[in-house]
Amino acid sequence: MSNFIDVIRKYTFERYLSSSVIAMIDILTSTIATMLTIVCVDAILPDVSIPLYSVIKVTICTIVATLIGVLVMHTHRIIIRHSTIGDIWKLAVATVIKDFLLAFCAVTFLNYNEPHLPLILLFDTLLTFCLFILVRIAMVVVYDSIKQNFVSTDTRSNIFIYGSSEKSTALKLRLNNSPHYKIVGFIQHEASSAKLAGQSLYHFKGKECNEIEKLFYNRGVKYIIFPNYETLREESERLIPFCTSHNIKILVAPPIDEAVDGNIPQSAIREVKIEDLLGREEIKISMSEIINNFAGKTVLVTGAAGSIGSELCRQLASFGISKLIMFDNAETPMHNIRLELEDKHKSLPIVPIVGDVRQPNRLEYLFSSHKPQVVFHAAAYKHVPLMEENPCEAVLVNVYGSRNVADMCIKHGAEMMVMISTDKAVNPTNIMGCTKRLAEIYVQSLGTAITNGTVAGKTKFVTTRFGNVLGSNGSVIPRFREQIIAGGPVTVTHPEITRFFMTIPEACRLVMEAATMSCGNQIFVFDMGESVKIVKLAERMIELAGFKVGRDIEIKFTGLRPGEKLYEEVLSNSENTIETNHSKIRIAKVREYDYNDAAQGVEQLRELAYNVKIIEMVKLMKQIVPEFKSQNSDFAKLD
Repeated sequence: MSNFIDVIRKYTFERYLSSSVIAMIDILTSTIATMLTIVCVDAILPDVSIPLYSVIKVTICTIVATLIGVLVMHTHRIIIRHSTIGDIWKLAVATVIKDFLLAFCAVTFLNYNEPHLPLILLFDTLLTFCLFILVRIAMVVVYDSIKQNFVSTDTRSNIFIYGSSEKSTALKLRLNNSPHYKIVGFIQHEASSAKLAGQSLYHFKGKECNEIEKLFYNRGVKYIIFPNYETLREESERLIPFCTSHNIKILVAPPIDEAVDGNIPQSAIREVKIEDLLGREEIKISMSEIINNFAGKTVLVTGAAGSIGSELCRQLASFGISKLIMFDNAETPMHNIRLELEDKHKSLPIVPIVGDVRQPNRLEYLFSSHKPQVVFHAAAYKHVPLMEENPCEAVLVNVYGSRNVADMCIKHGAEMMVMISTDKAVNPTNIMGCTKRLAEIYVQSLGTAITNGTVAGKTKFVTTRFGNVLGSNGSVIPRFREQIIAGGPVTVTHPEITRFFMTIPEACRLVMEAATMSCGNQIFVFDMGESVKIVKLAERMIELAGFKVGRDIEIKFTGLRPGEKLYEEVLSNSENTIETNHSKIRIAKVREYDYNDAAQGVEQLRELAYNVKIIEMVKLMKQIVPEFKSQNSDFAKLD
């Protein structure tokens, strides 16, 4: 029996039916139709006589005519398992070609001038076409029957589809021919007795694990697939914890545009990552306005090889800009993003420039050579503990480097500079946060001076603040993932520490939306949603990896690091922000600084940083930004 199944699998499911076999089936079907036509003509029209030798000649002509029709219309190349209504016209045309050639043969070679010939050929055309359709249907039915009864149970894994929406039923159709997964039903929280696409809809109540476990066990299910990220997040506190604790794999379907011939390749279906569960419902933005705002312009992105900078480049490259200039001092990541974008956007001029924002001469060369119209300034040092230990470098990159970029924008007539800031600039407790606030002060005061006419220029300055981005270089999620792969322990600084998170693409879209709506000299803050407890994040990641917290992998608390807050500030409440026409973007209320004072302060900080006079430099930082109060840091004594 196993040998028989192997033969079926080899010739029916791995190779399916070859085109030559299908061509022979079509020729046989057409010949049978013609023979039936002759029989019917003899029965219905007694006065019409067709000699036996003529029948043999007609048969030969039918075979040749059908072969020509099949080859012309390529009906033998239609994949039977993917046959659709759209293939019917090919069969119809092939049938017409056959009977046209038969009429030519009847008149030319057979000297058959029967007055009923047009009627006979019309009958043959209709009969041949109907038999073609019936044979195709029969082949699909037989294929599905053999596949279900002999093959699929041996090779495919049982899987539930979550939900009963249109996306769920569409997912079922896309997985029908999967050689890897066998759909045994739909499952959702709400009760229903409905049948969906020939499958049962099961439901579970609340978080009753015994009930869910019985359902999965009885159906032999080891996988559950969600049609999209929204439904996945709906079950993040209900079905997902059960699945992770019972070693049931959680999968998420790719977008419809990743389907091939209506089916989903196994490589496109992936297991759920923690980023999928932490994300939120997609924030709606006006992409058409954003595209119109940047189309046809030369755009510069500093820090282009970083997490935010590289995603900005990816999105900008699809907006119809005239040139993309990428500026960064990280050689290998710059090389990688360049290759990626050149592969996807072959017609877009991409200029990678290796350089440092601390080098005014390098920036001068860039601006004078390429004249960028829009500048996204994402270059920065961002790691809190590292910058607490290297405060001079934080000042030189984040403050002095930002001043250099802003000044070049003024000098060379850039239309807009968008500076990427951080939530850590709000009431900063560390060096990194304070340097970003100082950069904000300089850029905003410069924009105000242009508006007031005290500084000549036309550049609009926009600043955007947001919190942690999921999966960015050096962030907590990649770190936890590495620790889990190594077998633990997973290190968390404090059991009560929380953070806000946003996906990198979402953050970049909001940056561009803010840039589009800004009239200049504004600091925009984004709605970051609910804060996440980091220890819960660690636990969920361990469970998603198939391990038990405490048994397989331990969580170890290491204590807050220098400059680290226990809770991040809420950025977008009504007390410290002003509403905009976008519900997720608000304008920060901040104290305005005089440009001359800001410029003088930045220059003094630059000199102190170059001379590595750390204490004097940090004292000056605290004078300029009086809300800067150090936490868990040696610099707290300077407050």
